[in-house]
Amino acid sequence: MAMAMAVGGGAEVEEGVTRVLVVDDSPVDRRVAQLLLSSGSCAGSFHVIAVDSAKKAMEFLGLKDGKEQAIDMVLTDYCMPEMTGYDLLKAVKALNPRKPIPVIVMSSEDEPQRISRCLSAGAEDFIVKPLQSKDVQRLRNCSAARSSNRASPPCECDAAAKRKPLVLPPSAAASPSLPRRASFAGGVAMVLHSSRVELSQHLPLLLKLVVLAYAVVCVGELLHRWSSRGGCSLALWCA
Repeated sequence: MAMAMAVGGGAEVEEGVTRVLVVDDSPVDRRVAQLLLSSGSCAGSFHVIAVDSAKKAMEFLGLKDGKEQAIDMVLTDYCMPEMTGYDLLKAVKALNPRKPIPVIVMSSEDEPQRISRCLSAGAEDFIVKPLQSKDVQRLRNCSAARSSNRASPPCECDAAAKRKPLVLPPSAAASPSLPRRASFAGGVAMVLHSSRVELSQHLPLLLKLVVLAYAVVCVGELLHRWSSRGGCSLALWCA
């Protein structure tokens, strides 16, 4: 069963249990977090360590400096005397930049500026107090993300493969004229495309010219027929 322990106390934690450091100057809020994470469906999932100031939290984390981190997650209040939760957030993130401890900030005030400030400093989440049962899943998500990152660190060979330059096939490497052919083909395609565009723009004018030319031919043919049938009638009609 998950339990709370005092700073400096010794207690073995079973594998798979999330170790949470709760930091809050309010005894009521600390007790709420302890009860919520140590009972009901959360029993056996979290091991809670509660302190009443950010300085005590730093003292606890400093005891484990140079060894494997004894804490999987920090759940801290934002407003505290002497050292705020925001200051603690920055200090925790600076402890081990390569494997930072997830930090969730809590506050009774839902201020967008404050939330943005904490998230920009590296906080995994921001929860409005009081802590409720629906917030537990958010803590689980942060814990699962840390576990997956710790279980599968980035592989240097994969990073090197991503940086590997593109190698052309032998046929392409042996043919220096390939870029020129590609450029020529691209130029021809552009010319054909532009020609189609210009033709589509002038097509109505061309159709009008064709109709006009056809009309002129028809009128000329009619005049020729009339003149061949009888010049007099044409002369009388012209008079």
